[in-house]
Amino acid sequence: MIEVPLHEVAHGRAGDKGNRLNISIIPYHKDAMPVLAKQLTEARVLEFFQHRGTTAVRRYDLPRLSAFNFVIDDVLEGGVNTALNLDGHGKTLSFLLLSMPVHIDRLFLAAGSPWAQANNAK
Repeated sequence: MIEVPLHEVAHGRAGDKGNRLNISIIPYHKDAMPVLAKQLTEARVLEFFQHRGTTAVRRYDLPRLSAFNFVIDDVLEGGVNTALNLDGHGKTLSFLLLSMPVHIDRLFLAAGSPWAQANNAK
């Protein structure tokens, strides 16, 4: 197992409504789901977004789609129309979640991944 940013093993999609953010995390390999499920907990995602005032996170597992869907409350500083930040939309926050470090088997890394090459040298 090696530590890599989540984006090395998954991609994400996001949407927002008011002050609620929806982020879907879709692993590139469906067999990575159980390993990621243990690490992408509601508590960990809540802690990851705590600096933005997040109050609750709910994770929905979507096994038929090999994906997770997170609903995150109070993360958008009031929502698109009331937030003082330049981009109040949730789509940019999916990239933040994809930067979260995870521990994963090298088998789930793409052949051209710099993480696979760097860790093979060790």
